[in-house]
Amino acid sequence: MEPIVEQMLRSPQVHLYLQQVQDALREEQGRRKAFHDSLSDDTNAEFINGEIIKKVSTDLGHNEATGFLYQLLSVFIRRNKLGKAGIEKLMVSLTRNDYEPDVCFWKSERATQFTSDQKLFPAPDFIAEVLSGSTQKRDRGIKFQDYAAHGVNEYWIIDSDRQTVEQYKLVNGQYELLEKKHTGTIASAVVEGFVVPVEAIFDEQRNLEVLASILKS
Repeated sequence: MEPIVEQMLRSPQVHLYLQQVQDALREEQGRRKAFHDSLSDDTNAEFINGEIIKKVSTDLGHNEATGFLYQLLSVFIRRNKLGKAGIEKLMVSLTRNDYEPDVCFWKSERATQFTSDQKLFPAPDFIAEVLSGSTQKRDRGIKFQDYAAHGVNEYWIIDSDRQTVEQYKLVNGQYELLEKKHTGTIASAVVEGFVVPVEAIFDEQRNLEVLASILKS
């Protein structure tokens, strides 16, 4: 049991607190439904703990790292018929919050159920977030906790400035750091056979070389 729950249960006002929480969540769900109803190709926001968080423009390093990883992952997945990869605009809808991960992946058993007009998606098997000044706190905070709570088995945190990748694996409901790398190769714990040089996530020429090798395999 969570410490905050234990503390509430020891209070004689627990029923009052519970009612206040239920009222707040009911109001929040109304705002969330309005957010879902307003989703369109122009939407560039996430719904987090009752707030609509608008996403801001990213720098070139962030954009390239996101695109390079997606290219590698998407080509590998399609080549091996493993499922479906997503980039940025796909909305992942969890119990309370809605996120647009930079890069994500669903295994075939779930991906085959998706429809072409679908706008809200379940928790992926793999997520990668590329840090930026405006998102770093959420990527390491609420998203780190929420992705783990909803069974996202692998989470990469990518720093395009330092050109590093932190690889986390879900173990007993919590993320454990497998490795943090800026050189060498990194092997996915979820996407079977996906092993890429860290450099290929940040360097265009290396990215093209690895893409060519995936297509030849």
